[in-house]
Amino acid sequence: MGKCAFITVGTTQFDLLIETIIHDSNVLETLINRLHIDKIILQTGNSQMPSYDNLSIPIEHYKYKDSIDNDIQQADIVISHAGAGTILQTLEAHKPLLVVVNEKLMNNHQLEIAHEMEQQGYLYHCTCSTIAKTLEKYVNHKFRQYEKGNPLLFGHYLNQIMS
Repeated sequence: MGKCAFITVGTTQFDLLIETIIHDSNVLETLINRLHIDKIILQTGNSQMPSYDNLSIPIEHYKYKDSIDNDIQQADIVISHAGAGTILQTLEAHKPLLVVVNEKLMNNHQLEIAHEMEQQGYLYHCTCSTIAKTLEKYVNHKFRQYEKGNPLLFGHYLNQIMS
C-alpha cells in the first residue's frame, strides 16, 4: 500500500492552501519524490476546489464528513490549517503534522498555537509560501510523540495565549 497525504482546512475557507497543494510544482515534487506520497486526500471545507487535470498523483476531495478520523489514521502526513481541534486530533493519532497558518486572519492566535507546538517538538508550521521548503524537513524526521492527557490543560494553554 502506498503513502497518503491528508490535507484539511476544517470548516474554514482557505483557498490558498488548497491552491498551493494542487498547483505548486515544488510542493507536489517534494510530496511525491522526497516523501514518496502517491495519493492525496483533500478536505476542502468552504474552499474552492481548483481544476487538477494532468496531475501525476491521484487526488480525492470532499467538502465535509461527519468525521475525519479515518483520513487522519490512513495518512502518512497531515497538512492542516491551524485549528486547535485538528492539531490535537492529529497529534493524538501520532501522525506527522504540518500546520499551515492562514496569514489573512486577523489577530491570528493560530500562529501562536502552531509556534508553541513546534517549539515543543510536536510539529512544524509554515505559511503557504513556505510549504515546499518546510516539507523537506520531514524527510527522516521523528517528532516528539504527543500523549493524550488532561484535555483541560490544552484548554488552559489556549486561554493563556489568547488573553
